[in-house]
Amino acid sequence: MKSAKTAGIIIIGNEILSGKVQDINSFYLACELRKLGVDVKRISVIPDEIDIIGREALEFSEKYDYVFTSGGVGPTHDDVTMAGIAKGFGVNLIKNPAIKNILYSRYKDLINSAVLKMTEAPEGSEIDFREEMRFPVVSFRNIFIFPGIPEYMKNKFSIIKEKFRCPAFHLKRLYLNCHESNIAEILNAVVKEYKDVTFGSYPVLGKPDFRVIVTAEAKSEGPLTT
Repeated sequence: MKSAKTAGIIIIGNEILSGKVQDINSFYLACELRKLGVDVKRISVIPDEIDIIGREALEFSEKYDYVFTSGGVGPTHDDVTMAGIAKGFGVNLIKNPAIKNILYSRYKDLINSAVLKMTEAPEGSEIDFREEMRFPVVSFRNIFIFPGIPEYMKNKFSIIKEKFRCPAFHLKRLYLNCHESNIAEILNAVVKEYKDVTFGSYPVLGKPDFRVIVTAEAKSEGPLTT
């Protein structure tokens, strides 16, 4: 199988870890990235702590082609994602002039110290701003930094997602009316034979016509037609 671009997703927020808020952003990103042909290798949920954010961002950045963070960007005391990434990479946290110009041009009457906190970004960050955005997407190296509010995150990602498009995955599903244990030996043998195909087996409850869904996925159609 031709190697796909890889990605890691980092969800940042004490509210996720404490059960106060349900994470739906990682599921959304994983689904969308798969459609774009990007192979998500890992999803991590971490607290609003600068040192932990820095370590996780650095590790993910070194391992994967793309890193997507969600959460910890905003005007309050616990919005420390930018500071964490800056510390992890050993760069300064600065008030980014491009972000500052955007905020002043759009929200001049609302500017205060809390809003100005949102201009902070790791030195060397890049800004992607489109007219349909309320606030730009900030990226640092291969890390793309998104807000935690699902509506804002989805809106931003949907606008820039085409920059991540790779050759699509090809997927076939087989619906079987048997127990998973009945096909385990056969499936194991097939997995060994077809190295360019990723197989999955998923038991299903409550369906009268099938009990197991077997999936076969590859980066080209060829291996799925044999």
